[in-house]
Amino acid sequence: MTGAYIVGIAVLLALGFGLYRKAVDGRFRAQRGATAMVLGYGQELGGTATFLQFSSPACAPCRVTARVLSEVESAADGVAHIEIDAEQRLDLVGRLGITRTPTVLLLDANGVEHGRILGAPRKEEVLAALDRLRTTGAGTGSATPAQREGGRR
Repeated sequence: MTGAYIVGIAVLLALGFGLYRKAVDGRFRAQRGATAMVLGYGQELGGTATFLQFSSPACAPCRVTARVLSEVESAADGVAHIEIDAEQRLDLVGRLGITRTPTVLLLDANGVEHGRILGAPRKEEVLAALDRLRTTGAGTGSATPAQREGGRR
C-alpha cells in the first residue's frame, strides 16, 4: 500500500514538472536593463536586434531553434543571428548565466540584453519578441564603453 502512494506521488511530481516545462519552454522573458556584452571574436551585431543563441552539438532543439532564428534573420531587416557553441565559450556561459541549451538572448543594436528564450521557440514567439524590442525604441542610443566591455571588471 505504501508503495502505491510513493508511485502516485512520483507520477504527480513528474506530471507537474512536465506541465511546468511545457509552459515555460520557448517563451520570451523580458530582461530590461541587463548588462551589455561584447562577443570578442569579430561577430557583428544587427542594426536593430541580434539573437544570440547558445547551443551544443548533441542538442536536437538547438537545430530547430537555429532554423527558426535563421528564417527570422533572413526575413527581417537589421536582425542578426549568432550561434555560439556553449562548450567552446564557457567564459560567456558563466558570465551570462546560461544554464541550458538552447538559450537565446535578445540583444539590441548596442548589445544590451532585453530578454531570453529558454528551449526551442516558436517563430511567432520570436517575431513577437522582436516587435516588442522595436516598439520600445531600444537600441537607438549608443552604449557606454563599460557596457560595450560587458559592464563587469
